[in-house]
Amino acid sequence: MNLTPEQRLSSELTIALKQGDKERLSTLRMLLTEVQNERSRKGIEVDEAAFLILVRRAIKQRDEAAEQFEQGDRAELAAKERREKVILSTFLPPAASEEGIAAAAQEILSGLPSGPQAMGPLMKELRARFAAADGATLSRIARAALESR
Repeated sequence: MNLTPEQRLSSELTIALKQGDKERLSTLRMLLTEVQNERSRKGIEVDEAAFLILVRRAIKQRDEAAEQFEQGDRAELAAKERREKVILSTFLPPAASEEGIAAAAQEILSGLPSGPQAMGPLMKELRARFAAADGATLSRIARAALESR
């Protein structure tokens, strides 16, 4: 039985509530609210791809907030943001190795015309195959693959 991202979050929320894990509970509530807001904006259920985008966005926000808290000499708040990032990361699929991504990029490029115009289709295919990977990493690998061609 495949659960929707919203159903999985609700299930995780129940577990966190029963365990009394307040930090996990508040983080999951925030993410569930984001999913519900996205569903309201689009008028349809949030699919897995859209859910991963929301999770990555929340993780990026935690990274930025932790960095700002560190600059403001607020180590305890930075640590809290990092713990929330770890909680959110559990919803991402395991990341592929950079070598695996590079090999896939070379494979994809073999079917594309040469030149800089191949970057768009290459990135689109890499994002589809490696949804868990960071966009900056995919871009760096794609550029390197284009240069080595």
